[in-house]
Amino acid sequence: MGSHRAEPATRTLPRAARVHHGATGRDHAVPAPVSSAPAATSGRRRRGATRAFGRVGVLGALVAVTVVVPVTQGALADAGSGYATVSDAALPSTVQALTSTPATQLPPASLVTADAALSLRSAAAVSRSADRSPLPDCDGQPHPGGENGAIPDAWLCTLFDGHTRLRADAAVALAQMNEAFVQRFGADLCLSSGYRSLAEQRAVKATRGSLAADPGRSNHGWGLAVDFCSEETSGARWTWLQKNAAVYGFGNPAWAQPGGSGPYERWHWELTKAVAESGFN
Repeated sequence: MGSHRAEPATRTLPRAARVHHGATGRDHAVPAPVSSAPAATSGRRRRGATRAFGRVGVLGALVAVTVVVPVTQGALADAGSGYATVSDAALPSTVQALTSTPATQLPPASLVTADAALSLRSAAAVSRSADRSPLPDCDGQPHPGGENGAIPDAWLCTLFDGHTRLRADAAVALAQMNEAFVQRFGADLCLSSGYRSLAEQRAVKATRGSLAADPGRSNHGWGLAVDFCSEETSGARWTWLQKNAAVYGFGNPAWAQPGGSGPYERWHWELTKAVAESGFN
């Protein structure tokens, strides 16, 4: 009995994997090329997903900063956790924040005349008198009372010229005015007379006659009047006194002005309010 050997079935390769070799009539199987297109496509998709995720992360961070943080801070402030909210009105302006320069209440220097600017500074100096006295050894107290021409030495203060004296409140006021005068003219006010004792009043009456007050009736005897030198009674200095002396409480009384009830004495100035309140005039 003849035997039949089963021949193995021939594997059919894909058509793209067969190579025909001419005369031999044999086909050799060649591995099919592996395409890289799917892998490249997958890589591009992964990179695109990474970029998209990055964009989402950035947007999420911005939302957290602009929305979540302010809301959280507001919640903390409302909860009384110690955080204080500040209104826009309390915040400094841009210029103040950048320069740390406080705003001033004075008008610009270009809009203020020299005398007006000096008057503003003079008024400010008066308001600072409680913090700094131009006469450190003078208490500046009014010390009302006493006797005309017999004021106790403790109530009197020596002025900036080193010898003229006035009652303490008048002395400090005049010294403040002198500081402003020095800023304007570069020199102290020139004084010819201040407080006069009773004996000094009698001597003046003897030399000046009717032009001088009766002894015991002069406001010099109360330490509330001062006579300026003649150089202060004309020109720019006289104009300055008329414009600025009232800031410090001094005035040329009506009786001493042209047409007044007394002799014309433009050099005679008094601490007006103190004279009126004391009834010495």
